[in-house]
Amino acid sequence: MPRSSIALAGLMLLTSWAIAQPISSAARAELAPTGKLRVGIQYVNIFIVKKDPDSGEPRGVAIDLARELGRRIGVPVEFVGYANATRLARAVKTGEWDAEFLAADPGRAAGITFTPGYAEIDATYLVPAGSPLRTLADVDRAGVRVAVAGKSANDLVLSRNLKNAQLVRARGFAGAVRVFVSDKLEAVARLRPQLVMEAENFPGSRVLDDSYTVLPQAIGTPKDRDAAARYLHEFVEDAKASGLVARAIEKAGVRGMSVAPKAAVQ
Repeated sequence: MPRSSIALAGLMLLTSWAIAQPISSAARAELAPTGKLRVGIQYVNIFIVKKDPDSGEPRGVAIDLARELGRRIGVPVEFVGYANATRLARAVKTGEWDAEFLAADPGRAAGITFTPGYAEIDATYLVPAGSPLRTLADVDRAGVRVAVAGKSANDLVLSRNLKNAQLVRARGFAGAVRVFVSDKLEAVARLRPQLVMEAENFPGSRVLDDSYTVLPQAIGTPKDRDAAARYLHEFVEDAKASGLVARAIEKAGVRGMSVAPKAAVQ
């Protein structure tokens, strides 16, 4: 057999092994108790999931990873969509999903076990034209009002960390932008890629160089599904190491998102 054919056969064998990565019966039962993997997704973070404008089907980094996860455990994938992250996180109480793709945050960890991050997106502020605010310290001062999507991951982080600035909560990021403009607020908080796009609508506005947090994008599963949590942890680490996450980000054309570093050994 020619060397090229031998190499191709070896590559196919390795690929098949990766896709059929062993899974315990306990992990499969916890990830697919109904015989399918029900994956919770939300449409606010368009860098992870967004609807195809023609078909209406979900597309994006999370979708590619979820489908690969379904292939590896040998079950069909069903996507369960939510309007925002709050509704997705709350649905853990009603058992509507078996795994979900959401920014990991301690405020959401009461009922959800998160994997290490598979990707990271940093968050910062957009300030209007002529603003004297240039650093994080400038923003966190008395009299500074910051628009933010209420109950979002950004709201959770800023609620813990801002000491002097006032948070003005709105319904969704679009609502935060409207309040930012109508009430002439000093800043609006969001993921950097979205602020960079939004800045194009406001000539002279600036996105600050500093970041107040880096939000790890992770996979969660309901608490007490320990075997499922272990398998998802291994899946995420393999997806990062193998280049699967990097390829998904490149395919989605997302700027400002990076592959998360390898998780520390515990």
